[in-house]
Amino acid sequence: MEIAVLGSEEFTLGFRLAGIRRVFVATPENYQEKMLEAISQPTIGILAVDAKDLDNLPAATRHKVTESIQPVVVAVGGSDEDLREKVKRAIGVDLYKNEDD
Repeated sequence: MEIAVLGSEEFTLGFRLAGIRRVFVATPENYQEKMLEAISQPTIGILAVDAKDLDNLPAATRHKVTESIQPVVVAVGGSDEDLREKVKRAIGVDLYKNEDD
């Protein structure tokens, strides 16, 4: 399984420098098309995207993406609560839970 990234040239640059080879560069005009292309790739296990870009997707596509199990879509730059829910859904355990909760 591969890690991939989807987003603007600026967003993907850091991931490229970190060694991520599967990169989908998208503009606001073709973002939905690129997203559907990326999540349909069977070799991608994790897809990193900019959290603010997900807000611009149509509701049906956004729901499909956020509920995707293969690949797991990780929104980078969102709130800690978003990350908590992603981890909980992916592994079935709330790693952030403490005794006060």
